Amino acid sequence: MKIGIAADHGGFALKQVLLQHLRAGGYEVADFGAYEPDPEDDYPDFVIPMAREIAAGKLERGIAVCGSGVGASVAANKVKGIRAALIQDHFSARQGVEDDDLQMICLGGRTTGPSTAIELAETFLEARFSGLERHKRRLQKIARLED
Repeated sequence: MKIGIAADHGGFALKQVLLQHLRAGGYEVADFGAYEPDPEDDYPDFVIPMAREIAAGKLERGIAVCGSGVGASVAANKVKGIRAALIQDHFSARQGVEDDDLQMICLGGRTTGPSTAIELAETFLEARFSGLERHKRRLQKIARLED
């Protein structure tokens, strides 16, 4: 599975942990930055390019990390075709994919510990969209809002 990862300074340390873990686990990971902690950087500069690659079908999924995960989620959801959510628990990491065909999770570098972040990322990446008609119907209603 080819995935992306992106973070600003608030998520930089957690991104490094996730990046190492995911690559060691056999994932092909495209790193969208930041490549060094810079307190003046801005999460949209990293999250939006990754979201665009996912929307274009060049990546299957993505993980975005900022201080709280909220800003990354807001930015990602502005990209047409992207479904991203702030994830803080295992149920949502799995159910978000199974029911809502979530393509990106957003994590808080200042609110989520490394072990939990790894578990949430693995749960998200292992989950599959159910394809049930009721879920497709709901996603179609959401997609129409973008047009």
